[in-house]
Order: sequence, then C-alpha cells, then structure tokens
Amino acid sequence: MIALSLAEIASVVGGQTHDIPDPSAQVHGPVVIDSRQVKDGSLFAAFVGERVDGHDYADQAVRAGAVAVLAQRPVGVPSIVVDDVQTALGALARHVVRRLGATLVALTGSAGKTSTKDLIAQVLRRKAPTVFTPGSLNNEIGLPLTALTATEETKFLVLEMGARGIGHISYLTDLTPPKIGLVLNVGSAHIGEFGGREQIAQAKGELVEALPEEGAAILNADDPLVRAMASRTKAKVILFGESGEADVRAENVRLTDSGQPAFLLHTPSGASEVTMRLYGEHHVSNALAAAAVAHELGMSATEIATALSEAGSLSRWRMEVTERPDGVTIVNDAYNANPESMRAALRALAAMGKGRRTWAVLGKMAELGDEALAEHDAVGRLAVRLNVGKLVAVGGREASWLQLGAYNEGSWGEESVHVSDAQAAVDLLRSELRPGDVVLVKASRSVGLESIAEALLDAEGEVATR
Repeated sequence: MIALSLAEIASVVGGQTHDIPDPSAQVHGPVVIDSRQVKDGSLFAAFVGERVDGHDYADQAVRAGAVAVLAQRPVGVPSIVVDDVQTALGALARHVVRRLGATLVALTGSAGKTSTKDLIAQVLRRKAPTVFTPGSLNNEIGLPLTALTATEETKFLVLEMGARGIGHISYLTDLTPPKIGLVLNVGSAHIGEFGGREQIAQAKGELVEALPEEGAAILNADDPLVRAMASRTKAKVILFGESGEADVRAENVRLTDSGQPAFLLHTPSGASEVTMRLYGEHHVSNALAAAAVAHELGMSATEIATALSEAGSLSRWRMEVTERPDGVTIVNDAYNANPESMRAALRALAAMGKGRRTWAVLGKMAELGDEALAEHDAVGRLAVRLNVGKLVAVGGREASWLQLGAYNEGSWGEESVHVSDAQAAVDLLRSELRPGDVVLVKASRSVGLESIAEALLDAEGEVATR
C-alpha cells in the first residue's frame, strides 16, 4: 500500500481517531481483516462476522505491528472509528486507486474469471509491475483489499469482479473505476439468485457501462449476450473469440496428446502460435481474452503468445493436475462448479484420458434454482456421452440426479455410482483405481470435494477432518 498517515486515512473514510498519540504515524503495510496476517505497518480492519468479532483481536493486531485499527467502536488501542467498516474500506481503496494512476483492468463473467485473471496478470507483468486479485477475492471486501496492495510502482491493477445480483458490479466499479473492462460470458452460475440469464447479462454489463469514453470494452464475440453489451458503452469495443469477426481470435485450435490447448493467435498486430500449459480447450477463450487485454495495452502478438505458452495456474484447485508415483493422475478442479465449467472439465478429462481409464468424481452444483434438476441430469448424461469410464456422484439429492442422468443415458447402468460422502468416494476409488487412470474431482465450493483429491494423493487416503 502507498504510505498514508492516520490523519489522512481518517479524513478519507470520515472517521474519528481514538487513542492515537501521533496522527502523523503512517500506514505503509497491507490492510488486513485477519489479525494473523498483520505485518509491521499494517492497518487492521475489524469486521463483525457470524462467529468472530474482529474487534476482539484489536489489541493482538497492534501488538503484532498494526499501526491502528479500523473499527466501529473504540477498542482501547490506536483506532479510526467509523459507522461501517466495509464502507470505509471501500472509500480508502477508491482514494488509493485514484492517487496511483495505474491502468485498472476489471473482468467479470459466469465462468473462467479466476483462470483468465491469472492469465492476464502473467502476461502483463512481463511488461510492467502488476497487482492482481489473489484467488477469487472478488467481492465488496476482497476487491478493495486487493486494490490497497498496490504501490507507487504498480502500473497495472487487474481486478476480478463477482456479482450475485443487479448493482453489485456497479458498486465495485465505483470503488475502483476501470479503464479496461472484460466480460467473458453469461452462463448459469448463480442463476437461482438472479432469476435468468438475461438478468445475469444485465448485471455483468454494468462493467462496460462504467468505462470511460477513452477506455476499452473487451467482449466475447462467441457469446451473443456478451456481444450485445457493445451498445451499453461509449468506450472502444474489442471482440475476442473464435468467430471470424473477432479482433483477437484463434485458428487451428487443437489439443495435445496430454489435453493441453494449442492454436494460432491472431491479433491486429500479427499472429503467433500458442501451446498452453493449462488443460482443457475451454482455456482457449480465456487465453484470447487475456490476449485482447494485452494487445490493447501495447504488447505484440509474439510477446503475448510467449507469455500465454509459459503461463501456469496461480490459484488452487482449478484443474490442478498431479500424477501419483503409480501413474494415476488426479485432476483437482474442486474450487467451484456450474453447468458451463462442469461441461468444460468433463471435456478436458475426456481429452486427457485418451487411451486411459477415466473417472469423474462430481458433486452438487449450487444456486441453480429451478434449473437444478435439469442441469445435474444433463451433466450426468454428458459424462456418458464423452465415454468417461465411470461417474462417481458424491452427496445428497443433487448428486443422485447426476447419477440418474448417467444411468438413463448409459447402456447397462454400469457407467455411474452414487455414494453418500467424500470418504465413501475415497474408499471406492482406492479399491478400484489402476495405474494410468485419470480422476477428475469437481463440485461447488460448499461441497468441499477437494478433500477427495487430497486424500487420493495422501499415503493414508483418509479425508481430513475440517
């Protein structure tokens, strides 16, 4: 974070100082919401959660090196007291971003946000110092915390923006106004909360509406709902995709024998071959989105292609591929799931498993509302159509729908099995896996199926107690 005095921070957030002997003392370390992450020079933001009240850790934070606490009540140590900590955190982020002058790139979409954000960051940091969202901290708390990690040296700030309703992205773009806005796709993630894909498109399009006239809207030419967002902005529009009309596009898309995508990247500045380290054809669209951002920021096709070919996965449990000593390959994609990402992961599994036996260990996709039964049934059927060796559906009602879809699609009913929980899945797999098998593990975050992947990689093979 750029250095700010406590007096300046109090003025920015509209707070009152308490127990501060020296208002000129500067915060120069990170702003944190977990007292265990405090470093010398930090500002500790005390949030009141469902089970933990950050105010109770104010003294511990200061003793660990925090200059002060951002709080909603006096806490007996140096503090800036505000009416609402979240609002104050956002105001501080807005102030810092406007002071910095870095180019802010924001992206949203129903699927692929985190993988694409990681690609953009890995490409741009070859050009200049880049700060980007860690993991999926893309909400009203995570986004300002990321912005506040930027320093005077930061040239590019890449921020992932999530939404669970209309107005959420507008709120985030007000805190951190972007110059470049990228919309990946409009799918079914959180459709139960939004009410329909049109409502999702309305929410995602708030990003392009926030762009300045001198900015750039980067839109997926292959998604009609995203492409239509061009009418919602005065900024320059850049299209990416496999469509011949895309400004940044891919030709001769193919998969290597190991399931990694390769293609010829075309940009307005030239063309260059890309062979990715990531797994699955769905990463082609993510790579094109990253390439469009990089092209707009002045990078050549050759520079972009080299960076994309060398980029890896920066966030855990997203197509995380590990081969065991016995030759069994575990694909841990358990961070989250929606119908689009499930289909993409299954296709990646089929590509990776050519000539090998494949297993899809799948669980519930959350927040699908009235579409839940149909979507789970469709995923189960797709597993069979892709010739996945066996679907292991883990959990309750939604998992049973996955298994039933596979059962009804299959010829003999042997293509799927339903187990009650993660440990039952591990026990089944440990008894039946053979050298050379490929195992995909995927479900919504709330299901916690990463424990299956971890157990299969652990010598004891037990699901950890969490």
